[in-house]
Amino acid sequence: MAGLPAKVQLIPAALASAFAVLVALAVLTLLFGRVYCSSICPMGVYQDIVAWIAKRAAKKKKRYKFSKPKNLLRAAMLAATLAIFLQFPLILAFIDPYSAYGRIAANVFRPVYMAGNNALEAIFTQFGSYTFYKTDVFVAGAFSFAVAMLTMLAIGYMAWRHGRTYCNTICPAGTILGFLSKFSIFKIRVDQGKCNSCGLCEMSCKAACISSKQKSVDSSRCVDCFSCLNACRRDALTFSPALMPKKMAAAWQDSAATTPTERSVDEGKRRFLTAGVATVASAPAAMAMAGGKLGSLTGSSRYVRQHPILPPGAVSVDNMLKHCTSCHLCISKCPSRALKPAFMEYGLAGLMQPTMYFEKGFCNFDCTICSEVCPNGAIKPLTKEEKHLNQSGYVVFSKELCVVQTDETSCGACSEHCPTQAVTMVPYKDGLTIPHINVEICIGCGGCEFICPVRPFRAIHIEGHAVQGKAKPFEEQEKEDREIESFGF
Repeated sequence: MAGLPAKVQLIPAALASAFAVLVALAVLTLLFGRVYCSSICPMGVYQDIVAWIAKRAAKKKKRYKFSKPKNLLRAAMLAATLAIFLQFPLILAFIDPYSAYGRIAANVFRPVYMAGNNALEAIFTQFGSYTFYKTDVFVAGAFSFAVAMLTMLAIGYMAWRHGRTYCNTICPAGTILGFLSKFSIFKIRVDQGKCNSCGLCEMSCKAACISSKQKSVDSSRCVDCFSCLNACRRDALTFSPALMPKKMAAAWQDSAATTPTERSVDEGKRRFLTAGVATVASAPAAMAMAGGKLGSLTGSSRYVRQHPILPPGAVSVDNMLKHCTSCHLCISKCPSRALKPAFMEYGLAGLMQPTMYFEKGFCNFDCTICSEVCPNGAIKPLTKEEKHLNQSGYVVFSKELCVVQTDETSCGACSEHCPTQAVTMVPYKDGLTIPHINVEICIGCGGCEFICPVRPFRAIHIEGHAVQGKAKPFEEQEKEDREIESFGF
């Protein structure tokens, strides 16, 4: 069930070829309209919260008004989305609502939450209570933070001023579902006989899709917030199926009038948002500060990585570029803080996609969380057994930097932290031992690099694979070594 809220999002499901999810969302939309936009998409929930605050912060009662559908713009966005989906996943990453919200949550909301947690920790500790514990407050790279902040402010501004403008003009998911919702069975319908064109429903519609003059609702833009149902004082609006018999329609209308629709929908949205925030907040920090040039571990380095280190299960750089929309869910959930947003490591097309760095931690040998939560298929699911042999990179040892040679002192920290024994200690001189590497059984977890005490340039580091491979099992390598020894080599 890990990552389930992410895997029912439209664009990630399309990238992951999750046809069951796509069919389910299509059926849901054809039945009830854009319920996805109202209660499933976290960006929709964010906009509703902003609109709710704007409504209560306004000196005068906030009123929306009907706007004509921007069909040309929406058609252009749909065409662009299809082209982007096939050729330009980087642009899709910027406009996909789930990925945009994920970056906001990981880069903006999360540091604020951690700072608040630390403030509570300081207060509670003064009274002898250790309910809270102090955590590191950090953000992703400067570029990812800037993009997340600008996205939050831009979409927030549109929601503050005009409600769901983003959903009905820019969002590719809204464009696609808007087309399907034209044919939905259940819709907001206007009883022409009861409606007196008072405009209350129009003023409450965040989607600007109700025309009180024409007594009509543009179902392609309606996001099923149901605010209009509560606003209407004449029960002229119902959420009902087409061609309903009059007696059934009357019963349906009475039921709708006595059912706290808006309250239940709002509570559902709050539960969804609370669950999302809790998920983001529960995982330890996993974003390293932005480094210097490509391959830098401390701002400058003697070596430059030839290839970035992909998360286990990412398969290849090409697979990552085709499927990842930089939602940062894997980065937020990584418990060892080994993942951070890339800058130019993958080139321009891979901006903000996850890559492994070992400044704050290393990839846990038994951890498969990132492969479990990825909604896009950019990181393929791995079992623990598969993870143990997944070769994300290989170890590189710089003997001239090792303290065993430079300081003539014993160390061995890299060997102690290697889970596959790809780094072992062999005799050196004067009773000292020095690291010896075996790249065939190395999986590129970064344990050796993380723990290496040499500064500013580590004596051991991981080089990434452009295409991930399969490491040789340690037992197999050990058997080969015994055979070689038995022949006297």
